[in-house]
Amino acid sequence: MYTDYKYVQECLKRIETQLGWGDAASWHNDVFIELSERIHQETQVLLSPTTLKRIWGRINYKSAPSISTLNALAQFAGFQNWREFKTSQPEEKPSRFRKIIDEKVGVIMLSAAFMTIVFISLFSLSDPERPAIDPDRIEFTSQPITGDLPNSVVFNLDLDGIESGDVVIQQSWDETRTVRLEPGQTQATAQYYYPGYFRSKLRIDGSIIKEHDLFIKSDGWLGTLDYSPIPKYFSEAEVVRGGLRLPEDALQELMSREDPLVSAFHYVNDFGPVSGDDFVLETSIRNIYHEKWAVCQRVNLLILGSRSAIIIPFSIPGCISEIGVMMSEVYLGGKENDLSGLGIDFSESRDIRIEVTDKYIQVFAEDTLLYSGSYTQSIGRIAGFRYRFVGAGEVSKLKLMDSGGKVVLDHNFN
Repeated sequence: MYTDYKYVQECLKRIETQLGWGDAASWHNDVFIELSERIHQETQVLLSPTTLKRIWGRINYKSAPSISTLNALAQFAGFQNWREFKTSQPEEKPSRFRKIIDEKVGVIMLSAAFMTIVFISLFSLSDPERPAIDPDRIEFTSQPITGDLPNSVVFNLDLDGIESGDVVIQQSWDETRTVRLEPGQTQATAQYYYPGYFRSKLRIDGSIIKEHDLFIKSDGWLGTLDYSPIPKYFSEAEVVRGGLRLPEDALQELMSREDPLVSAFHYVNDFGPVSGDDFVLETSIRNIYHEKWAVCQRVNLLILGSRSAIIIPFSIPGCISEIGVMMSEVYLGGKENDLSGLGIDFSESRDIRIEVTDKYIQVFAEDTLLYSGSYTQSIGRIAGFRYRFVGAGEVSKLKLMDSGGKVVLDHNFN
């Protein structure tokens, strides 16, 4: 535990209260993405979703946050910098009685620690090693309750003969989305607010013992206003109308807001064995609201895979420091990397082409190369697509081709 740990936890509590997004233990990956965006909007410092997960303890990471990270958190919490936040906290000064007690307790604890080490050493000589867990003896299945969203999923387990106090269900490839089980528990439920392809894992004592696929489809195109934690949904009939776009009343609702709001379109389905590491995607995108807090015209195009995902971001040139590329295990933030090629104006419809060949990505607007990069960990089979606008946008076409040039999906909304 690092020196400022207690202060960091207090700062996180302030931020959670300030946001009003509910218990941070229930925050999923998209919440941390939105938090990253909010912090950057207010502090001009980009903290990646992975960094935020580490600070909130959702990813095991023992090192202390950097001072620039702490300054950004303090500013987001309403202070000038980390030093001002620390000095604002009441300092606990132990009384003379407390000091005397602490000195005596220190002697007692030192003696107790020595005796404990001796006891453990002796006990370990005779304690038999715990037998290895046989995955074939374990039942681990899941069943969605409905075909709609939001959707609750019931996990069924049979852990007969397993003695462990550390049993966790990991809901997807996102390691922060977990459900912890009590000893003897045979069922657990988890909530899913968005469609997607999730690889659920059963972890015992930190090791993956069993896993299976959980596929929540979108039933055609689905539109959302991404309120947290529960989005507002719009059916395919409501969003496919001379282009993929939100209904007029939803657009007015979004435009009347004083705070940023993300809108999104989702298409999640079974595309067969189409590799997420070898494909061509063609689409046309236009931003239809770029006033007030949406002036940067930020758009994220997500390619969802059975194992991971690819996120290609865009914004106007003046806001490229706010965006970040994700390619499976690789995350590149605009503060530390030159992403200026992805700075384009979507006031008019732009034709975007993404080519992925053996985990090497090239992004084009019309015939101009905007960005190229690579990753090493496969995203698996393609499971769907998601367009996320900070504000509102319109999609006029989406075409997917496999590595051999075969057309897998061809949606023209005009």
